Amino acid sequence: MFSLTDFGRMLIFFGIILILLGLIFTFSGRISHLGKLPGDFEIHKKGLNIYFPLATSLIISLLLTIILNLFFRNK
Repeated sequence: MFSLTDFGRMLIFFGIILILLGLIFTFSGRISHLGKLPGDFEIHKKGLNIYFPLATSLIISLLLTIILNLFFRNK
């Protein structure tokens, strides 16, 4: 079962995540290179557009891994 301390930490964590998502959505127009990195693939053919943001996904995954490890590091 969850104790109140665990529940409080979880609420703080989700609050921080919501704040970060709000900042990302607010300032996403100002980050011009995100989504257009050299490892992001775009295929344009007649009637077909495919976009695969590989490099952007890797960078976001790396940043989230670092942030989550800082919060949930076992002591």
